[in-house]
Amino acid sequence: MRRYLLRRLAQAVVVVAGVIVLTFVVARVVPGDPAVAYAGPHASAQALQQVRDQFGLDEPLPAQLWDYVTGTLTGDWGTALHTHRPVLSDLGDVIPPTLELVGFAMLIALLVGIPLGMFAARRGGASDAGVRLGSMLSVSAPVFLLALLLQFIFSQKLGWLPVAGEYDPKLDYTSPLTVYTHMTVVDAAVGLNFPILGSALAHLVLPCIAVAAYPTGVIAQMTRASLIEQLGEDHVRMARGLGYGERAIVRRLALRPALNPVVSVVALMFAYALVNTFLVESIFNWPGLGSYATASIQALDTPAIIGVTLFVAIVYVIATLLVDVVQAWLDPRVQIR
Repeated sequence: MRRYLLRRLAQAVVVVAGVIVLTFVVARVVPGDPAVAYAGPHASAQALQQVRDQFGLDEPLPAQLWDYVTGTLTGDWGTALHTHRPVLSDLGDVIPPTLELVGFAMLIALLVGIPLGMFAARRGGASDAGVRLGSMLSVSAPVFLLALLLQFIFSQKLGWLPVAGEYDPKLDYTSPLTVYTHMTVVDAAVGLNFPILGSALAHLVLPCIAVAAYPTGVIAQMTRASLIEQLGEDHVRMARGLGYGERAIVRRLALRPALNPVVSVVALMFAYALVNTFLVESIFNWPGLGSYATASIQALDTPAIIGVTLFVAIVYVIATLLVDVVQAWLDPRVQIR
């Protein structure tokens, strides 16, 4: 197991190094002058030269690559052109709200998708057909359409849930929030700020459902297919022949190996949700990574776009590494690949 972990860790380091170099190449290939984007289109030649000297844009490419790699490893990810702040500082403000949104969404997807997949694995009948139809609809429905539909039904028509934002802004005057992590629910819970905690949970429901719809359908389908495959194995048939109950067979023999491919899907869904929240965040006015990426793209802010890309790639590599470790624990045969 230790040798397997070291090998996977070395592969992850190589992938991250490749992503760092690739983002540098992309940043240099994109047309346009970063100095003009930073100083403005009407800046003087002297101001442009000062910007080039400040960011080392006149240095040879090998020197720029070395500065970029060392800066990335030491926490200097450049300066965002549209905020004039360090990219890493901007990401530190916008990543926590997105992680909060995606984290709760994936929790919903796991709590709903796995039981539905187990329920549908019985095969046949209205329950199996209903789960498969619901999974198909959740996977195929456009996320922006689902988000707008949720807003229309539960906010405008029924008035049960708020339409947008992280919490009611009026509470800033009556119950000001102390920021610890930039995750509203976590900060409110830590600070025992129950008015904002209740408002934040209510504001979190609709965007979480919109983000969780696709992962829930995929997880349910994967759980169903994997569990059906495991229930058809010879050792499971032998257990049935020996008189073991179906629940005991599923719990002790089939469920654990059936969850192995589901774990891989969860990592992919987490990465997918992380980079595809910009529509949901725009519709629900959620101040997260997606909104920041959208603003960066609109401003043609190359350093910020590269920073978002690099962060997502690193998170994806780490998530994949963790999945491999969990898979090796669930199925030791993975270690010999």
